[in-house]
Amino acid sequence: MSDVRTATVPRPAVPYLRIPPDADPYLVGTVCSRCAATFVGARKVCSRCGARGGMGTMALSNEGTLHTYSIVYRSFPGVSVPFVSAVVDLEGGGCLKGNLINVKPDPREITFGMPVEVVFRDAGRRDADGNAYLSYFFQPRTAGGGQAR
Repeated sequence: MSDVRTATVPRPAVPYLRIPPDADPYLVGTVCSRCAATFVGARKVCSRCGARGGMGTMALSNEGTLHTYSIVYRSFPGVSVPFVSAVVDLEGGGCLKGNLINVKPDPREITFGMPVEVVFRDAGRRDADGNAYLSYFFQPRTAGGGQAR
């Protein structure tokens, strides 16, 4: 009997990540029916206009622009550095923090406002029960762009 226990389907690393069985993963957000503000994840009250109720769920875009970033050189033991921590404004609304991958962690290689796309990858860690987790990352947008949902 093996001590290695693994799930065949990864679990979402964050509650606003959906992994449908027969479709591509995507991120969900909440949109206000009064002012159309869009937020990442679930909300019951709009942070922009204060509306209570009338918040609807929507799939978020897989494309956006780099708002700001930080190159991280010191981190928790076991986390490889340097890496780029980024904040991205998603097309259609929503602002999201995550890691920018597939680019050198060098300010000469990264520009504010650069087009990026959301990609989904293994989070790189397993929990105590051996479950894998899927997470989202950003990468510079390629010609043709990513898929918006």
